[in-house]
Amino acid sequence: MFTDIETLNGRDLLGLADLTPLELRSLLELAAQIKAGKVKPYCPKVLGLLFTKASTRTRVSFSVGMYRLGGQVIDLSPDLTQMGRGEPIADMARVLDRYLDVLAIRTYQQQEVVTFAEYAAIPVINALTDLEHPCQILADLLTLQEVFGDLQGLSLTYLGDGNNVAHSLLLGCALVGVNIRVATPPDYQPLPEIVEQAKALAGDRSSVLITPDPVEAVVGAHALYTDVWASMGQEDLARDRIPIFQPYQVNQTLLDRAEAKAIVLHCLPAHRGEEITPEVLEGAQSRVWDQAENRLHTQQALLASVLGAQI
Repeated sequence: MFTDIETLNGRDLLGLADLTPLELRSLLELAAQIKAGKVKPYCPKVLGLLFTKASTRTRVSFSVGMYRLGGQVIDLSPDLTQMGRGEPIADMARVLDRYLDVLAIRTYQQQEVVTFAEYAAIPVINALTDLEHPCQILADLLTLQEVFGDLQGLSLTYLGDGNNVAHSLLLGCALVGVNIRVATPPDYQPLPEIVEQAKALAGDRSSVLITPDPVEAVVGAHALYTDVWASMGQEDLARDRIPIFQPYQVNQTLLDRAEAKAIVLHCLPAHRGEEITPEVLEGAQSRVWDQAENRLHTQQALLASVLGAQI
C-alpha cells in the first residue's frame, strides 16, 4: 500500500524538496491511515529532540508520535548538553549518531541541520529552521486532503510574512499540485530562490503566484493561511510591523472573497487581532485545531517511514 514510502527508510528530511511527489503523497496517505486507526506502525527505537527554539506543538507531537510507535524520546536541549557550551556540531553529530536512531532538530540556521546530516548517518529531520518548516506543511496538506479530498487543483493563499512557513508551503503545494498564492508586503516576500524552486517543482501541474495584493491572492481560494507577523527571535520588530502587515490580516472581509467553502489555517501560536481576527480563528470555517492535531499523525508517519517501522 505504501511502496513509495519505503524509499524514505534511513533518509533525512531537511526540506520538503527532499521528497518526490509520490513520497509526499504516500506520507499523507500513511498519516491518514494512522489517524483512522487502520494501521499501527511499530518501531521501538530512540528519537533525540535537539531544540534551541521554544516549542509546544512540535515537541509534544514528536514525543507522543514516537511513544505511539513503541519508541523512546530523549530531550537534548542545549542547556542539558555540551552544545550549550560550544561543542562543535560535527563532534556532537558523530557522537549522537552512535546513540540514537533518529534526530529531530528545531533551530535557527538551516546550516546547522545540514551539518548534522552530513556528519550523522542516522536520519535527521528538520523540525523547523529560519528557512523551512517542512513538518508543519505535512500537517497542512493532510488537513486540506481531509476537507477537500483530492489535492490537485486546489488553491491555497498564504498572507503575511514570507518566512519559513511560506517557503515550505511553496514547495509542498508545488509537489502535490496545489496552486499556491503568497501575498506579502513588497519588502517581506519569500526568498527568490525558493520561489523559483517551487515553480520548477510545480511545472504545468499547478501555479505559483507572489503578489503584494491580498485581494488578488484570496479570490477563489480554497484555503486562507497565515502565521505571526514576527517570528521567534524577531519579537523586537513586532510592534513596527503591525501597520505594514495590517492589510494582510485574515478577517471576514478577505474570507468572503474566497471560495464559499474555503477553510482557514494557522500554524499557531496565533495573535488574535493581529494576523487573524478572533471571529475567523474561532469561526465555522476554521480548521486550525484539526491542523494542529495533524502534526501528530504526519510526524508519526514520517518517523515510521524514515525508521523502516513495521506497518
